[in-house]
Amino acid sequence: MDVSPEHLVAQARERFQLQDYYGAIHLLEEVIATGRAFADAHHLLGLSYSLVGQQDSALAQLDRALALNPYYVEALVHRALVLNELGREAEADAAFRRAAQIGGVPRQGFPAHVAAKLANHHARLGDAYLESGGLATAIDQYQAALALGPAFHDLRYKLGRMLLEAGRALDAREQFEIIVRARPNYLDAAAMLGLACYLAGDGLAAKAVWEDCRERRPEDPRVEAYLAMLARNDSAAQVPAGAGSSPDTDPPPARSGDGGRATLR
Repeated sequence: MDVSPEHLVAQARERFQLQDYYGAIHLLEEVIATGRAFADAHHLLGLSYSLVGQQDSALAQLDRALALNPYYVEALVHRALVLNELGREAEADAAFRRAAQIGGVPRQGFPAHVAAKLANHHARLGDAYLESGGLATAIDQYQAALALGPAFHDLRYKLGRMLLEAGRALDAREQFEIIVRARPNYLDAAAMLGLACYLAGDGLAAKAVWEDCRERRPEDPRVEAYLAMLARNDSAAQVPAGAGSSPDTDPPPARSGDGGRATLR
């Protein structure tokens, strides 16, 4: 059975609460291996590594959490504690100052650390709805999360994927464009931007995005598959009128502005 990353993270939290830190690490490493980890997963993995004395591994995971969400106050605080354990006091002090600075900026009328927690609660509730088949409600919860944490690009990425699954390709394109503008090296988001463009009927934009992805990550088979799909559809479109269609000819791409639907889970 294919277990979702969200379910594995929930199991890891249970192990963590029982102080089974190695059990939590095992589950979270499974999540990381899927390539679909989000800031919460990296943060919890870093905290678990710290509590079993593996401070270098803890620091690496906390850095990854902060790369996905630079405003993650808890991750900043725990990163400062790990740096202190490693004897890197100056860096620890800087991390504490950064956490204090972020914690003082209110969002939606809430202190930043409260807004971040509420955003994560909305996302977890969205995950629960998604696993139960409530895609539309899950989307609503993720939109509420991003209203509280607009820089939480890991949550925005998941929202974009859900919008694609709901057939809202133009809305998904907007979300992926925000991510790519803020984090040009987030190539997974760029690949999904190309898919959103394609499903919205903009094949030229999709091709440009995917060719750029291929230049920067030539080993990614997903991008090659997307470009091959485009090439097949271009060939099919060039068949002369009245020539008939072969059973092996791929159907033309979805051209509706927001009707393209993708199954992504």
